[in-house]
Formats: sequence, C-alpha cells, structure tokens
Amino acid sequence: MNFSKTLIHWYIQNKRDLPWRNDTNPYTIWLSEIMLQQTRVAQGLPYYVRFTSAFPTVFDLANASEEAVLKLWQGLGYYSRARNLHQTSQYIAFELNGEFPKCYSELLKLKGIGEYTAAAIASFSYNEKVPVVDGNVYRVLSRYFGVETDIASTGAKKEFTALAQELIPNDKANIFNQAIMEFGALQCVPKNPNCENCVFNDSCVALQKKKVGQLPVKSKKIKVTNKYFNYLVFLDENANTIISKRTQKGIWHNLYEFPLIETENELTDTAILDLIQNQTFVENEILAIRLFNQEAIRHKLSHQHLNIKFWEIRVKKTLETGIDSESVSKFPFPIVIFNFIENVLS
Repeated sequence: MNFSKTLIHWYIQNKRDLPWRNDTNPYTIWLSEIMLQQTRVAQGLPYYVRFTSAFPTVFDLANASEEAVLKLWQGLGYYSRARNLHQTSQYIAFELNGEFPKCYSELLKLKGIGEYTAAAIASFSYNEKVPVVDGNVYRVLSRYFGVETDIASTGAKKEFTALAQELIPNDKANIFNQAIMEFGALQCVPKNPNCENCVFNDSCVALQKKKVGQLPVKSKKIKVTNKYFNYLVFLDENANTIISKRTQKGIWHNLYEFPLIETENELTDTAILDLIQNQTFVENEILAIRLFNQEAIRHKLSHQHLNIKFWEIRVKKTLETGIDSESVSKFPFPIVIFNFIENVLS
C-alpha cells in the first residue's frame, strides 16, 4: 500500500472545513497554528474568528496594544503565545514591511516560532518540502510503522522527522502535512480509535501486533506542583475594587488580578485570615471579611494545580486606586478570575 497516496485520498474525503485552509496566507496560517498549540480546534476556532475580525492583517495586530491582544486571548491559556505573537507581528510589520519570510529556515528565526510552526507555515503557504511533527504525527507514524521509540527521548524528534520527510510526495508537502495531522486528530485518536473503520487497517503494524493502545511510547511524566492562591477582593463604600498587573515572570505574565496571598502549602482559613488582617495592600480600615467560595476552585495548568479562594474584604471610605466593576471587566484576566468577576461581581 502507498501510505502517502492513501492518506491524501482519505484527507480529501474527510477533512474539516476550517477557515485557515481556504487560502495560503502565512499570516492566517501562523495565527491558527499558534492558537491551536495545546488547544482543541473546537475551543480555538471561535478565538481565531474573533482575532481575525479584530486584526485582519499583520499590521492591525502589530498596531494593537498588548492588553487588547491579551483580552481577546483570554481563556486560551499559555499566554506567552499571545505575547510572542504580538511582538513578532510588530517585527514583521515594521522591520519586514509586512512580508513573512519565505522559507522554513528564515521562519525559524522569528520569536515564538519553533520547528513545528515554521514547518507548518513553510509547507502550507509555500509548499516547501519540510515535515510537520506534532503529537498527532508521532501517534500516526508510531502506530502505522510500529515505531517503539520513546517520543520523549532525545533522538525521537530527529527519527520521526526523518521518517515523515521520506513520506512527503514531491510538490505535495502542503496537502500531505495537513492530511497526516487531520488523520491523527479525527481517525487515529489517542484513545479507542475506530480501527475497524480505518483505511490502514490491513497494513497498520500496531493493529496487527495489538499494540494500538501502547503506541506511541511516552515514558516521562510531568511533575505537577500544588499552589494555593488567596485573592483579596477589596470593596469600598462605592463597590469599587483594586486590581494590578502581574509583572513577574511565570504564569499569567502581564494579565491582571486582585491582590494575592500565595502559599506553597495549604493553610487553614484562620491562618489566611490572620495574614489578611496584617496585610498592607490598602490603608483603609477593614470592616468585614468573608469567603466568597468555601471550597477552593481547582484550576489545572500543565505543571501546576492552583487551589483558589476569593475573599471579600469590605473597607471603610473609598479606595485610593479603586475601580468600578464595569471598568474592571475590560482588562485581560486569567479565565478563572474573569469567570469570578462575571458570575459574582457583575
């Protein structure tokens, strides 16, 4: 069986109608690829539509404020993607006159564009014969060819890239790369794939050896840490509150939040209450303190799980830097804080 020919035929028959597939514009392809990293298409698609509506060209994105970009990105997570996207758009617009580099090696030099994204743009926009290798591709190739190399190992990327390179038909890099990614997303899915109804069910090594559930091999596990966030929602006599920008490196950089007491270990509510009463976030006299949520909200990130509580702190007089709830909602927040503002403060 000709793997590449069969795969492309399957793709033509089964591909989803996605807006970034309707042209070869490197700007829209770049946006879609950055947005869909660690994000399902169903979740990313509405963001893509809003983003391209607000910023139809790379110049529009470049001329926007970072806060406007982060606000539209709100809820997609991995916010460094949005910050890099914005900075790179400015470089392309103002240093390259809006022209994207025309080859893989030059695309790779742009901030926030790694090997996968550079390959996607180069092949989809310019039909350059360079393979895309993501989780879907690892899965399809490891199962079909029975490759048992640990995909987390140092040499795996090079091995799978070389295999994918061999499979790309001449002058068809664009359609082959999209086909293998789509096949992994729709047919050769991580759990319980429908192997009976698969165009490769008579030639797939993993199926023949009954190893579909064992491939691809991935031994390394991400170490997850627990953190405890206590957000202090100060409210004055005018129902104004205070927020600030997270300027430190790490999660949610340049997004906004309420004053925070963060601990590495879980403390009792009494201990947190003592910390709050001794805090110096505001000069106003504290009138009352209560928890908005008795049970902590568990917010899962890739390397850490956040246990979040929101504390209502009523203060005397007006807050010097207070801001009303309508104005608050216009700032970019981590989605867990935005949902709290929408559901509780609004």
